Amino acid sequence: MLLRRHVCVPQEGFTAMAMMPEEKGRRAFRLLAIGAIIGLGAYWAGSRYGQHEPASVSAVPAAAPAAASEPTLDATESENVRIYKQASPSVANILTKTVEYDFFYNPVPVEGAGSGFLIDTDGHVLTNNHVVQGAQTVEVTFGDHVTYKAKFIGADNLNDIALLQVDLKGHKLTPLPLGDSRGLLVGQRVLAIGNPFGVFQSTLTTGVVSSLGRTVQTGESTFIDEAIQTDAAINRGNSGGPLLNSHGEVIGINTAIYAPTGTSAGIGFAIPINTAKRVAQDLITQGRVRRATIGAEGRTLWPDLAGALNLPVQQGVLIERVVPGGPAAQAGIRGGNRSVLAGLRDLRIGGDVITAINGEPVNSQSDLNLLLNRARPGDTISLTIIRDGKKMNVPVKLGEG
Repeated sequence: MLLRRHVCVPQEGFTAMAMMPEEKGRRAFRLLAIGAIIGLGAYWAGSRYGQHEPASVSAVPAAAPAAASEPTLDATESENVRIYKQASPSVANILTKTVEYDFFYNPVPVEGAGSGFLIDTDGHVLTNNHVVQGAQTVEVTFGDHVTYKAKFIGADNLNDIALLQVDLKGHKLTPLPLGDSRGLLVGQRVLAIGNPFGVFQSTLTTGVVSSLGRTVQTGESTFIDEAIQTDAAINRGNSGGPLLNSHGEVIGINTAIYAPTGTSAGIGFAIPINTAKRVAQDLITQGRVRRATIGAEGRTLWPDLAGALNLPVQQGVLIERVVPGGPAAQAGIRGGNRSVLAGLRDLRIGGDVITAINGEPVNSQSDLNLLLNRARPGDTISLTIIRDGKKMNVPVKLGEG
C-alpha cells in the first residue's frame, strides 16, 4: 500500500505557528534585554527630572490678612456709632419669670422679656412697671453678657415706671447719663436701644421726635403724661429701654407703640426722663413715690348734670367730699352738702367745681390727675373754682397722697 506524506507549506499572508527550540530561546533573551534597558532609562530620567521630596518640613507663619478698610462714614453715621458703643453696654435685657395656673390649677411657668438701663454705680436700673409687674424672679443681662439677679425696689404704677437694683459684683459698667426732657423739639434726632421680642439684644434704631406733649392712655389706670412721640422703630421687648438724644443722654423711657398689626408702625411713645428721675429719686431716698394731692374727691361734670344744677360751666370736676384737715379743707374748698340720684349713680352736689389749675383747664378727673402728677407735695397751686355761680381763684398747698 502506497503511503503519502503531506507537507504543509505556509501560504503568503499567514504566520507559521510552530518554531524551533533554538529560535524561541534567542527571542526571549532579546525581549529581556530590551525591557531592562527601558527600565534603567526610565529610572535615570525620573531621578534627574522628577519631583523631589523636601529635605526638611517646618511650619511657616501665615501671612497676616489684609486689614479691612474702615468704612467711610458721614458725620451723622459716625455719631450714631459713637453713641451706640458708649451706651449699649449699659442697656439691660430683662428676663422675668412667674408661675400661672391653668384650668386644672396646674402650675405653668411663664417668662417675659423687656429692656432697661443702668442709671448709677449702685446698680439701679430703670424700666417699665409692666415689664416686671407680678414677676417672681427678675434677671438682668448687660452688654458684658453677665446675668445678674435683680431686686425689685419699687414702682409708680400710674406712670408705668419701675426701679430695680443689681449687685454688679465688681464689674465696671458706666451708667447712662440722664438728660433733660424739657426743651425738646419736634424733628430732633433720637436713638432707641433695646431688645425687641426679647431675642435681638442691643438693637439700635434711629428716628426723630415726631410730636410732644401728648397724653397717652396705656392702661385702665396708667398713662404717659407729656409723652415723647417718635418714629424710631420700637417693638415688643423694647419696653423700658432708653431713648437717647444726639449727645448720648437719656431723654425718655420707651414704653408703648401704636400698632394695629402688632408690630412697629412708626408711632412709638416714651416717658419723659424728667418724670422717671423724679420717681427714681423718691424710690431710692423714700422707698415710695411721693404723690401730690389736694385732699378731695370729685366727679367729672357732664352737660346734663351741669344744666340740672344750673351751673355756668359744662365741664370741670365737681367736688363731692373734702378730706377733713387736708389741703383742700385748709384752703376752704367745699364739698357736696346733699345727695341725689342721677340714674343709678349717687351724687353729692352743692360743692365747688374745679375748672383750672394754674390757669390750665380741668375738664375731667383725668385732667386733674395729670396736672397733679406734674406737681410735688408742698407746692402751692392756684385752683380756679366755681362757687354759687361765681368764678374764684384759691391758693392750695398740696399734700402727699
